[in-house]
Amino acid sequence: MRFDIEAYEARVRSIPCFICAIVAGDPAYDLEQIVYEDDRHLAFLSRYPTLPGYVLVSPKRHVEHAVRDLDEDDYLALMRVVREVALAVEAVVPSERTYLLSLGSQQGNSHLHWHVAPLPPGTPYKKQQFHALMSEHGLLSWSQAQAEDLAARLRAALG
Repeated sequence: MRFDIEAYEARVRSIPCFICAIVAGDPAYDLEQIVYEDDRHLAFLSRYPTLPGYVLVSPKRHVEHAVRDLDEDDYLALMRVVREVALAVEAVVPSERTYLLSLGSQQGNSHLHWHVAPLPPGTPYKKQQFHALMSEHGLLSWSQAQAEDLAARLRAALG
């Protein structure tokens, strides 16, 4: 489905931190179903998926930079969670490769988070990599029931 990038940009630049809101349990973030949580980390479904099984992983504490804001132990702990979530995503959603990247900036979505995005098998090469991740090319049609079903399957895979 079509994605309004201007409205999205205006939204993320004008509201408080969406990840902090999810950590606080804000019910406005119902599509961001939590699939993993421990005392320091959170993993949840993307509200704006471009690929099936798209998950975000973040520290609960509001930090903004993967290198400067985390000491080595915290960074490695976060990356262990990213790996575990990625393995669960691959166990639940068919994928030929899983993209892992950190996006965001001080201008919007500043809370550090990693994107776990599984590339479906058979995706034409010209629609892979950055093309597959760009919301400008459209989002998946997504319902609350689909989010809850996928989240339950991912939680089960994470055991």
